Amino acid sequence: MSKKKETAKGIENVEQTLTKTEQFLEQNYKPLLYVLVAAVILVGLVWLLKMYTNKQNEEALSQMFMAEQYFGEDSLKLALYGDGNNLGFIDLADEYKSTKSGKLANFYAGACLMHLGQFEEAVSYLHKYTVADEILAPQAKGLIGDASVELGETADGIKYYLEAAEMADDAFHSPIYLMKAGMLYETEGQFIDALNIYEEIKAKYPESNEGRSIDKYIARVKLNID
Repeated sequence: MSKKKETAKGIENVEQTLTKTEQFLEQNYKPLLYVLVAAVILVGLVWLLKMYTNKQNEEALSQMFMAEQYFGEDSLKLALYGDGNNLGFIDLADEYKSTKSGKLANFYAGACLMHLGQFEEAVSYLHKYTVADEILAPQAKGLIGDASVELGETADGIKYYLEAAEMADDAFHSPIYLMKAGMLYETEGQFIDALNIYEEIKAKYPESNEGRSIDKYIARVKLNID
C-alpha cells in the first residue's frame, strides 16, 4: 500500500473515531453535564463544610478555656455546668458535638462526673469520646473501667482495663491497667487469669512500679491455684 493510501486510511480512521466521539457526546450530553455539575457542587459542599467545621472548632476551643480552668482548679461543677457567662463541658459537648473540641468536652465531662460519683452519667459521656488520641483514648477506657467497678460490674471493669492497657501500649499506663484487671480477677476467684496478667506485667514491664513488686502477687495467686 502506498504512503498516500496509508495516510488517507489513517485520516479516515481518525474521522470515524471523531464522529463516534461526537455522537457519544451528543447522545450523553445531559447525563455528562449533570455528573459534572454534581461533582462541582460536591467539591463546593466539602469545602464549605470544612470551613464551617474549622470555624466551629476554633469557637469551641475559645469557649472551652474557662471550663478547663475550672477543671484544673477542681471546681468540677463549674467546669461541668458553666458559670452563667461561660459554657461548661456538658453544653460544649452538645453544642459543638461535630468538632474535635466538642468530642474532647465529652472526655472532660466524663472525668468530672467520675469525681462527683455520678458513674452512670460518666460512662455515657466517656463512650462519646471517640477520638483516637494515644493518651486520652486509653484514659477514657480506664475511667469507664473504674466506673464499671464502682457500679458493681466487675466483668465490664476487667474488659475496659484490658482494652485501656492494649491501647496505651506503654510502660507507664499499661501495667497500671493490667494490675487493676489482675486484682479484679483475684477478687472474682479467677486465679489463673490473674496469674496470666501478673506474668504479662513481669515479662513486658519489669521496670515499672508494678513490675518491681509483681513477684509477691504471682506467689500469692499460685498458692490459691495449688
